[in-house]
Formats: sequence, C-alpha cells, structure tokens
Amino acid sequence: MLEIDVLTLFPALCEGSFTASMMKRAQEAGLAAVRVHNLRDWARDKHRTTDDVPYGGGQGMVMKPEPIFEAVDSLRREGTRVVLLSPQGRVFRQAVAEEMAACGHLIFICGHYEGIDARVGDFLADDEISIGDYVLTNGAIAAAVVVDAVVRLVPGVLGHPQSAAQDTFSATHDGLLEGPQYTRPAIYRSHEVPPILLSGNHAEILRWRQEQGRDRTRQRRPDLLPEVSR
Repeated sequence: MLEIDVLTLFPALCEGSFTASMMKRAQEAGLAAVRVHNLRDWARDKHRTTDDVPYGGGQGMVMKPEPIFEAVDSLRREGTRVVLLSPQGRVFRQAVAEEMAACGHLIFICGHYEGIDARVGDFLADDEISIGDYVLTNGAIAAAVVVDAVVRLVPGVLGHPQSAAQDTFSATHDGLLEGPQYTRPAIYRSHEVPPILLSGNHAEILRWRQEQGRDRTRQRRPDLLPEVSR
C-alpha cells in the first residue's frame, strides 16, 4: 500500500479530491492511504504562527521552518520520501509519477505566502517538484494534482492493469501523446469514425494509433519528439 501525508495550511483545498472517485476507491480497497495535516498543529506559540517576515526585507510573508521540520520528523520513517512542492522544482512528469508510485511512503510539503524558508528545501526535502511554469496561490492545489497522478499508477487502482500503460506520456507510447479515441455511434452529425477502427484488424489498428500519436505529438507537443523527428 502507498501511504501519503500532505502537510498544508489549508487542508480543505485538497481534502475533497481525496474522498471521491478513484481516490476514494483506492483507499477503500486498501491500496492507498492519503492523510491531510494542518501544519498549524506543529506550531508551538499560542497563536499557532507558521509564517514571518523575510530576513533582508521584501514583500509578503515566508513560511517558518520549525513547524515543517517538526511535522516531517513526526511522520517520517525509514524509506519515506519527502517532497517539497515549489514552482522552482523539477517539472512533474509521468516518469516522476511512476517513481513516486513505487515508494512506500510520501510526504508532500505545500507552500503558501511568498515561499518557504530555504532550509526546508536544502536540508529536509528529498525532492522539489513543480507542476508547471506558473505560480499558484497555494501548494495544496499542486498536491491534489500530484497525488492523483501518483495513486492511479498503484497496481490495482485502475480497473484494467493496462490502463495506465496506455496513457499519454507512458513508456508504451515512447513518452509521446496518445492517439485519438472514438466510441459509438459510428457516425454523428455527419462525422465518421475512421474506418480502420471498424475493420477488426488489430495489428493495423495498433499501427494506425501509433502513427496518430506521433502526428498528434508533432502538431501539439513537438518538444516531446526526438530532435531528428521534429
């Protein structure tokens, strides 16, 4: 079972996404356990302070290191991977989700305000992850995205064992986009499903899907293609 602990100042921002649909089923089946913690529970002063003004001046507030270090210390065990969610981290991709899904225990640290004391990233976190080149108001939103992407890769979570293997960005597609998918009716508002998909020739269908995936990647995400293929 994959266990995940999320540390945030705003638990409600991500709790809802962990109690519905596939995430709910994964936990009910005992395949994953996701726990959301309020970082203020580890603040020591009477006001439960978790932020302060930055040294050297500047705008906004910075999250203090003490509650974060103490929270991680209380939750971490042998083999735990501590992940700081930050716009300055390495970009989260399917391969990273696969790495995390193979872990036994993950702790996600969610930022807020103008950032987190740098000692958290330098001396506490094992990894620093960004979900894209933009800035969110709260890392709990990023945590919901990352946790969903990771948990669905845990064996048994998806209905068919090959479901995740057929995803866009998966190794099955060489890290490229998946080709288009269709279902009934075969003709809708004069738009027809490609005849090859109705042929019953599975080898040709597979070849067509691979070609379509490469074409779609070339059109939409050429950055994913090897240099010689662009």
